[in-house]
Amino acid sequence: MRTVTVHSGNYQVLIGPGLLKEAGERIAQAVRGRRCAVVTDDRVGPLYAKALVSSLEAAGIRADVFSFPNGEQHKTLETFARAVAFFAERELTRADFAVALGGGVVGDLTGFAAACYMRGIDCVQVPTTLLAAVDSSVGGKCAVDLAAGKNLAGAFWQPSLVICDPSLLSTLPDAEFANGMAEVIKYGAGFDRKLFDMTLGNVRENPDPIIARCIKIKRDTIESDEFDRGERKKLNLGHTIGHAVEKCSGFSIPHGSAVSMGLYAIYKAYAAEEASVIKKALEANGLPVQIPYTADELCSAALSDKKRNGDTVSLVLPGPIGSCRIENVPVASLNGIIAEALS
Repeated sequence: MRTVTVHSGNYQVLIGPGLLKEAGERIAQAVRGRRCAVVTDDRVGPLYAKALVSSLEAAGIRADVFSFPNGEQHKTLETFARAVAFFAERELTRADFAVALGGGVVGDLTGFAAACYMRGIDCVQVPTTLLAAVDSSVGGKCAVDLAAGKNLAGAFWQPSLVICDPSLLSTLPDAEFANGMAEVIKYGAGFDRKLFDMTLGNVRENPDPIIARCIKIKRDTIESDEFDRGERKKLNLGHTIGHAVEKCSGFSIPHGSAVSMGLYAIYKAYAAEEASVIKKALEANGLPVQIPYTADELCSAALSDKKRNGDTVSLVLPGPIGSCRIENVPVASLNGIIAEALS
């Protein structure tokens, strides 16, 4: 088992096959309460909820399961309201906790519900997708989408524990595993050339070291900027255009595919000499690079994103593989930048 300690929040990320069976014991050591709500979706729940609940009950923890339909289109205030109402109906107290069992959508929604219910209860993340394991389960960002844009209602709420069992990734379809690889490639492209080179191999055969490496990069980044005012923004490499792609598609294009498109586009615009290397890595992992929307459509979507700050937008711009920088660009320049990225 690999352990990564995240000091901003003072919690551990446990990575190792078979950890789902030990989840109850591990969770009991990390939280105060002995009652919880397991939040999952209708795709993951049938696969893993029974095993998680059995492990919790064996550790003396009562668990009730709240499930909602799979997909980004259900990461809404309506689902959030149903979740916190479920917590109240099950009479969870401030000593109790929530467990997110699923991918990024489940993790985001559960974290936000935990942050708001009774002004904050403990939350444990049990990611079941590569994307959630390497990125969204760590760092405390949690949110739901609004009609105006992605992740516009949310909070910073660090988990009490993250349990990552890579054996759960075995049930992921190839396309869903590829979505997670978009974030892995982002980490390598923006922070770690050696990690980037590893993405050209068969990650699926041994994901543990990749997951741990990504989490350490995220840990080191957020510890200097927990609330996303400076260095943490670098983790959004490829995301400004990527989030716009998601919104333009009505969230029918998955997050990882959208990030892949956004990543290649920003390299074409700002680091053309590296763009072909980025494209090779993305396509080798089954990810798309061509964006099916116009600059006008993407610009309109991007301007409602939370990265906008008054008359500027924070863009994460690439350098040589393994590095990136933040630049605040005028809103008036965004359309031209996107047009250049699409050319």
